[in-house]
Amino acid sequence: MFAAKTIVATRAAARVQTKAAVEFYGADRAKYLGPFTPEVSYLTGEYPGDYGWDSAGLSADPETFSRYREAEVIHARWAMLGALGCLVPELLADNGSASFSDGGVWFKAGASIFGDGGLNYLGNPALIHAQSIVAVTFTQVLLMGLIEGYRVNGGPAGEGLDALYPGEAFDPLGLADDPDTFAELKVKEIKNGRLAMF
Repeated sequence: MFAAKTIVATRAAARVQTKAAVEFYGADRAKYLGPFTPEVSYLTGEYPGDYGWDSAGLSADPETFSRYREAEVIHARWAMLGALGCLVPELLADNGSASFSDGGVWFKAGASIFGDGGLNYLGNPALIHAQSIVAVTFTQVLLMGLIEGYRVNGGPAGEGLDALYPGEAFDPLGLADDPDTFAELKVKEIKNGRLAMF
């Protein structure tokens, strides 16, 4: 009897995951104007976040679409980190874990580099203590340029792995092991990333 309940629960979970995959992929996916969305031949619902909208025809060329898709996912990931960077200082200042000259308010944080004391990351001068906007800009451009150059030229993914979703060592929790769950997580990532970029 216990085995029968387990099988029923497993089948129910599989139906829910498959429903989620059908909801966001394929011809029957949700579209930006619902049933009034005009058909676009090259947007087939194959990729996460495809709601059939390309009024300017930017995705008509497959190579261009691939580049735009990669750029959107990378920018979405950075935007989500930026949104987290806006929230953490305010939360730390609110609960008294750290003190900031500007109260931890994200839109005032950058201006504190021009003050007499400079900018102390997380309110601690023992961490990064920035006093020169030129040095900070140079360091950021240099580090980001090196990281992006490494990623574009094969980077940590190595041979035979997807550049956007490499998996293996980059998925220590095994979130990509189940294809249905992984497809749903891709959609969640791009939706949250688009919201963060907004």
